[in-house]
Amino acid sequence: MSINRRALIAVAAVAVVAIVAIGLLQSDSQSTSSPTPLTSEQVRERVAGAPAALAAVHAQGNELLGGGKAALDARIKGLRGHPVVVNVWGSWCDPCRAEFPIFQHVAVEHARDVAFLGVDTLDPAGKAKRFLATVPVPYPSYQDLKGTIAHSYGLQVTPGTIFYDRRGRQFLHQGPYHSKADLEADVRKYALGV
Repeated sequence: MSINRRALIAVAAVAVVAIVAIGLLQSDSQSTSSPTPLTSEQVRERVAGAPAALAAVHAQGNELLGGGKAALDARIKGLRGHPVVVNVWGSWCDPCRAEFPIFQHVAVEHARDVAFLGVDTLDPAGKAKRFLATVPVPYPSYQDLKGTIAHSYGLQVTPGTIFYDRRGRQFLHQGPYHSKADLEADVRKYALGV
């Protein structure tokens, strides 16, 4: 193995460890005002009637999908013309767990105008699925077992959120959301452009 390849692997490993450590440290630094999670039935009822492209996202709600960054990029490309919000999370991350009901509620409220997607990073599928059963969301999450998707966005912490407007322009939010109002403001500003 060449020295350059070893150096790249070492840098990637350090980045992954930093993402995990910062996410864990943030769990005590700020409180989150999370709403009460909706049930699966409430989520399904509230997203009914969405346009076809968004309904296809909702049909995969709460699923863990494979395919990595290539599959996520293809999905985002297929949603061109619709704003997209990508939340990077892990069931091991306390700030992620705290903000998940916020994402659930805002995704349901925007079911007809914004596509939400998740990236479950550094998380065994069994743990992620158990967590998703407690806070069902109307969108799928792409598995990121090694943190490569999170790293590709330049995330330095978990959770993190990437907003795409209708033209595909990106905005990156590092760290958790502490209220529906804060997430809603960024959805309106960066995804919807209002």
